[in-house]
Formats: sequence, C-alpha cells, structure tokens
Amino acid sequence: MILIDAEGLGAARPGRTLFEDLDLTIRTGDRIGVVGINGAGKSTLLGALAGTIEADHGHVRTAREVRIAMLEQAPELRGATMREALHAGDLAADWEVEAVADRLGLGASFDSPLEHLSGGQAKRVSLARALVAEADLLILDEPTNHLDIDAISWLEDRLAGFSGALLLVTHDRHFLDRVTTRILELDRGGSYVHEGGYASWLEARSRRAEQAEASEAKRRNLARSELEWLRRGAPARTSKPKARIEAANRLLEGGPQAAARAGDLPLHAATPRLGDKVVDLHGVGHRYGDHVLFADMELMLDNRERLGVVGPNGTGKSTLLEIMAGRLQPSSGTVELGQTVHAAVFDQQGRDLDESMRVRDAVAGPHGDADWTHAALMEAFWFDSDAQWAPIGTLSGGERRRLQLLLTLAEKPNVLFLDEPTNDLDTETLRQLEDFLDAWPGALVTVSHDRAFLERVVTDVIVLGDGRAARRPGGYAAYEEQRRAARGTTKAGKVAVSGAGTGTPERSTGVRPERARRGESPSGPSPSTLRHRLRAAERELGAQRERCEQLRATLAGGESDHEVLSRLGTELARAEASLEAAEEAWLELADEVESRGLDI
Repeated sequence: MILIDAEGLGAARPGRTLFEDLDLTIRTGDRIGVVGINGAGKSTLLGALAGTIEADHGHVRTAREVRIAMLEQAPELRGATMREALHAGDLAADWEVEAVADRLGLGASFDSPLEHLSGGQAKRVSLARALVAEADLLILDEPTNHLDIDAISWLEDRLAGFSGALLLVTHDRHFLDRVTTRILELDRGGSYVHEGGYASWLEARSRRAEQAEASEAKRRNLARSELEWLRRGAPARTSKPKARIEAANRLLEGGPQAAARAGDLPLHAATPRLGDKVVDLHGVGHRYGDHVLFADMELMLDNRERLGVVGPNGTGKSTLLEIMAGRLQPSSGTVELGQTVHAAVFDQQGRDLDESMRVRDAVAGPHGDADWTHAALMEAFWFDSDAQWAPIGTLSGGERRRLQLLLTLAEKPNVLFLDEPTNDLDTETLRQLEDFLDAWPGALVTVSHDRAFLERVVTDVIVLGDGRAARRPGGYAAYEEQRRAARGTTKAGKVAVSGAGTGTPERSTGVRPERARRGESPSGPSPSTLRHRLRAAERELGAQRERCEQLRATLAGGESDHEVLSRLGTELARAEASLEAAEEAWLELADEVESRGLDI
C-alpha cells in the first residue's frame, strides 16, 4: 500500500539549494534511511513528508487515514511532569508507554518536573511516545541520540518487529545498516536512492565518484582543446561564432563540482608536544547525595591514550570526563594534570554561539580577523567561502554541532575529551574525525554510544556501572565480545564489569581483584613496583620510537653527503635495535601485570 507519494519536492535556504525535483514513494514495509552532510536538508525533508512544514516546491500526497508518528530533532512536550508528558494526548497504547520509557533509561525519572528535564531526556520521552503509537509510518529524526548502547540494541530489535513503514535520519552506521533496506542520499541539491543498507550506499557512492572523475577528465581534455582554439590569434577570434566562444568560456570556467567532503583535516600540525605525565587519578570517587557513581579510581593516562568510556545512562560517564578535564572537583581523591597538558572539551551541550555572528568571526575569535589559516581550517571542515560568511543563526543543528567541534579542535589541544561527539554529526564528518584522530599526536578520552566510532578510535574502554569501574584492554570490540559472553552469568540488574566468564584478564580502575581485596601478597615484585616499572618501560618505548622516527625523517630529507648518510644509517640501526629491546621489556612487564590481575 502506498502511504506517501512525493513529487518534485524542493527546499532552499538563502543562497543555497537543499534539494530539488525530489520524488519519493513510501509503501508499507519500506525501511528508508536518509543520509547527507549536515545542512543538506534531511530534517526539512522529514518535516515536509510528515506534513509539519511546507516545502518550497512540489507536492506531497498522503493516503487517506494514514497514521504517522514522528520523532522530531527538538521535540516539544506537554504536561507538568515527565509522566504527564508520556501520557499527554490521545495515545492508543497508553498502558505500554512507561514500559518503553523504562527501556530507554527513563524509569527513575517519571515524576521529574518537565522543566528539569535535559534535552536528551525530552527526546527519549518523545521517542517512547512515537514507538507505542498505532502508526502506519514511523518517522524518526536521530533516534539514537542520548541512548546508551543497551537501549540502542533494544531499539534495533523493536524496529525490526515494526510492521509499518520506517523513515529515519541517523548517524549511527551500525543502526543504519541493520534497520534500513533503502538509502535516500541528499547531496548538493540532488537526491539519489540506493537499494540496500549503509554498506550498499557506500559502494554506490564510490561508483558515482569514479564516474564523476571520468567526466572531469573528459572536461579537462575538452577545455584544453577549446583553449587552443581561442588562442589562435586575435583576428581569427573576431570571426569565431559568438555562441561557441561563450560555450568555450563556460567550459574553461567550470571546474569539477566540488565533492561534498574532500581533503584531510590538517588540524594537528601545530599540536603542542605532550610530556609523559598527562592526567593521573588517585582514589577518585564521586557521588550525588547518597548515590555513588564510582569510587577509588586509579588511572594514569598515556600521552597517546585512546580511551573510551561506556556504561548505561546515569552511571557517571560525563561526570568522569569533567573530573579528568579539571572542570569538576571529585567527591574524593585527587586529580593531577601534567604541566604540558593543553586540554579541550567537546561536551553534549556545546558552546554558546552568538547567532548574529558570522562563522568566520567565531573561528577567528574575539582578538582579530580571520586570516588564511582560519580560512584553511574552515575549508577543512567544509565551511566553503559562502558558508564562512553566513550568520550562525542560519546554520542547521548539525552544522552548528560541526562548528562547535571545529572551534574545539582549533584550540590546538594535546589532550582531548569528547562527550558524545557523534550526536547530530553526519556520517561524513564522523569518518573525517576518525581519520584525524588516527594521526593526531595527543591523548583522547571519549564517551560515546556510537559503536562504529568506538571500534575505530579507542584501544581500551572504561566500563562504568553499579558504582564500579573497570578498564578493559582491546578496544570496544573486545569489550562487546566479553559482555556477550558474560551476559548469561551476570546477576539481574547488574552491569557486567568484572569480565567473569570471558577468560580475558582486565585492567581495573577502582575494582580490585579478589586476591588484592583480601590483602594477599603475590610472589615477585610488589604491585606498586610493577606499575612503576611498566610506566618507565612505556616512556622508554615512546622515546625509542620517537628517536627512530626522527632518524628516518632525516634520512628522507634529501641529505647528499655520503659520510653523513652512513653515520645516520648506523645510528638508525642501533635505534631500531634499542626499540626492539624496549618493546620486549614492555611486553614482559605487561604480561606479568595482566597475569597477576593487577590494576595499572
């Protein structure tokens, strides 16, 4: 059954077309994901199809008596408390909404006054109402924002059993690939439909890019021919057909259509050097009243740390980041920051932005005009020449979030704290950010529910839950594998943080192994001695690696003196041997620490 039939839809902003001549038919059982860069018009399109806004051009025909439930990007709620907001209006499945809200992490807040709700809680209330509505078409704008990993997995299962049609915008690549069967891409005013999920869309877009490159090569060849023709002397030019001269000039002036996203993020070039001491936590704990979030945390960040923080909503993930960044005093324990630390925080609220200010002025800061370095920075984050002069008030929610991220990285930090960085950022920005973090020479700690992002950027995770915390080596994929293995043996209502049943030793921050809690002393060096030896080995390993990189760079620098080259080659061979010995020493100590179940 056809639910919605859209024909010739178009929408624009001042100076920019969002989409035009868009045709889309939605039938019962369709699973459609809408993708595109921030500001491409995704939320505008969803509103036009739902009938909440009117497109500039085209028509939307909705079948008679079709029931549509929609989750908007910034929903409005009615009532005095969360419970009243959940039950407001004519809700057919009223009895179920609180159960769904509980699965979305709202169970302890039903009687909270509406004005005290965070933006994330308000969005989850609206999502719960949409999920229980008797709808033929479910339209969801960023449904995974503000959900923890367990809630996202539950939502995937819920939508898999939904019998109606589904239309959604999401940045979560795992979610997109699992719940959609068709992708609608908005790209620079055009629209493209791809059969299949996220992976199929990537393949189709890659083919389109190859075709565009072939067309551009053909255009360049034609342009060279036309340039030669135009240059064949002034007398001949006066007798040339006017139409062909105009066509030749258009061909020469028209370069390749710029890719929606192109180029690297060269933002780490001026990153200050970070010393061995970054952030140390000693006996750190935090509580609100009688509620303990975590206690007795011992943690020493490495200067190339890639650490993820995961756990259910309300377990203190954002609080831990605030404490590590020095923006919040812990209830107990001490936090030490190294002298070379230049930290920056990208939090969920983002920076306050003056809507009347232009993008380029916000990037330049209050003390000067934007120069070529600022322009290059904005281009790297896909604010082109027109967007640089745009008032911030005209930006979409996703574009503002991208600008806030740009302003954070523009500070040139060497320690970066990212709190839910994937919220409201498009998939292209996320991939570019992941590429940037791959080569960035600083320390990173991130809270995120985006599984693809965590798999790409972190090497260890800290798991928070039930007042405890545990550091798990091996990145998010290893943590998820351990969690699945332990799920059947974990007590009801508890968060699996102990690693029981996984066969994989864990490094713990605040959760001591049973032997250590009983006060037993294992044979061999004391835990304190082992920790110091391991940290010293890590510093030595880093120094030897840096020495090798310096020598390789010098050798590749074009030196022509044979004696100098011979000496450098000998030094490099010695440095590589020292690096290998440092790696062996570190591995031996790391194996002993893990085999004894010690915290690092």
